[in-house]
Amino acid sequence: MKRFFRNFAPVAALICFSAVLALGQSTGGLRGKVRSAKGQGIAGATVTVKKKSVELKSVKSDSKGDFTIEGIEAGLYNLTFEARGYSSGTLYNVEVKKNKIRDLEDRLILSTDQGTQVIIKGSVFDREGRSLTAAKIELVKIESDGSTRKISTGMSTFQGEFTFRQPEGAAKFRLTATYKGVSGSKEIEVDGAAIYRLAISLDVSRDGN
Repeated sequence: MKRFFRNFAPVAALICFSAVLALGQSTGGLRGKVRSAKGQGIAGATVTVKKKSVELKSVKSDSKGDFTIEGIEAGLYNLTFEARGYSSGTLYNVEVKKNKIRDLEDRLILSTDQGTQVIIKGSVFDREGRSLTAAKIELVKIESDGSTRKISTGMSTFQGEFTFRQPEGAAKFRLTATYKGVSGSKEIEVDGAAIYRLAISLDVSRDGN
């Protein structure tokens, strides 16, 4: 009997090893990049493989936004991806094939969550109160020591409107509108993520008078 168990042990180990190997060969995986709408990789994004509503496996993207998930049974899955400061995204019916790592490339795109931004919305008017189209708008940040730093520029729309988005946090900004050589400025202080509104009136007529 002892001899039987001595002979059986290697056989049992071989069977177990073969079963594990076969299981490994029946699985596949996914890789890709989580990026913003501007094409920048998003570090620390959570990528989760789901079967219906059941979460099967999750990983974090690296410093460049790249990720790899392995050990997934062949089949169709939903892939969710999310990161702080961005709206979540989902890819539906992503196919995983056995013995293959499918490359999703840069299809995982997240848009910025407006709830985590300072959004400055404004309008430009002439002396008669009419909206000014194509007025140049300059945004500068006023530092605590009184110095200024140019952040961005833009143009007012057909309705005389403009929008700037900045990271959340307390700050002070100056916005300057220029139309046909006439300029006007407004300063605004923000204390966190929210929508802030202002209007700038210029001593000029959009008709050129």
